[in-house]
Amino acid sequence: MKRNTFFKSATALIFGVLMKSAMPGDEPLTRNGKQYIINTTTISKSVKGYLGNTPLKIYITNNKIDKIEALPNKETPKYFLKVKNQMLDKWNGMTVTKALTADVDGVTGATFSSDAVKKNVKLGLEYYKAHK
Repeated sequence: MKRNTFFKSATALIFGVLMKSAMPGDEPLTRNGKQYIINTTTISKSVKGYLGNTPLKIYITNNKIDKIEALPNKETPKYFLKVKNQMLDKWNGMTVTKALTADVDGVTGATFSSDAVKKNVKLGLEYYKAHK
């Protein structure tokens, strides 16, 4: 009986891992026509905001940033909303090279989240330059 339960559990675990790895959206770099999409979830695991990771999706067309979107995170919603509203669009329209050196102001009261977003943008853009 215990052996049967073990095999069922092991099979379920292996199936779950395979399904997770096959799910789209977690790849660091994807392409949709001329647009590249960088997902920082896996390339910025060490970057922490106030309460954890702050992954982003960075959309780039013709070497210019179209937009940056915040992905689900555990930051305090009240403060992270300020970061989303006041900060993410500051890189829009910049070339990747300019964005890598841009000094984007953080959001007062959300310093940890702001710093994490800046680090995520930098890591994402560096990944893009190295792998496009």
